[in-house]
Amino acid sequence: MTRATARKTGDAAGTPGEDQAAVPRRLLQHATKLFAQKGFDRTSVQEIVEAAGVTKGAMYHYFGSKDDLLYEIYARVLREQTKQLEGVVSSNAPLRERLAAAASDVVVSSIDNLDDNTIFLQSMHQLSAEKQKAVRAERRKYHERFRSMIEEGQASGEFRSDKPADVIVDFFFGSVHHLGSWYRRGGSLSARQIGDHYADLLLDAIRPSGRS
Repeated sequence: MTRATARKTGDAAGTPGEDQAAVPRRLLQHATKLFAQKGFDRTSVQEIVEAAGVTKGAMYHYFGSKDDLLYEIYARVLREQTKQLEGVVSSNAPLRERLAAAASDVVVSSIDNLDDNTIFLQSMHQLSAEKQKAVRAERRKYHERFRSMIEEGQASGEFRSDKPADVIVDFFFGSVHHLGSWYRRGGSLSARQIGDHYADLLLDAIRPSGRS
């Protein structure tokens, strides 16, 4: 092993004996905190690696740039939400229960990752055009999967069909993305209670006239 290879391996490993996955987690944790405090554009790579206690070599082993860190802050949340949604959509539960669970779950995961979502939405315009396109494509796939449940209910008559499914989805997720402007931890409602309220409001909004 050459000295350069040894140095690269050590950089990637972080602290001796540390789980490999801990290094990118720590980088993301501190990058999120710094982006929240100072803003994405005013935070340097040097500040991130110093806060995380790793070298620049370790960071560049996992993330090619500061852009990659910002992208991953949101992408990992979206991956978690997509996994939750796929589990709900593919279940054998009645449609209303599936849609309610999906709606509540996305609110809970958004609250659990509120700082990540808020930072990303505030800074997304600073990503490269390619990464912005990738994020929008992944988010669109998620929304389309969510929308498929509404379209299923509209086709069967279980949900009202006088409003386009696209509009219903945009309206719902607009309220989810707005959580960061008012939600505060330690309030009277838990994340799950808020999620269930959002789900109830969605289902009430798409219930056909004359149905209770």
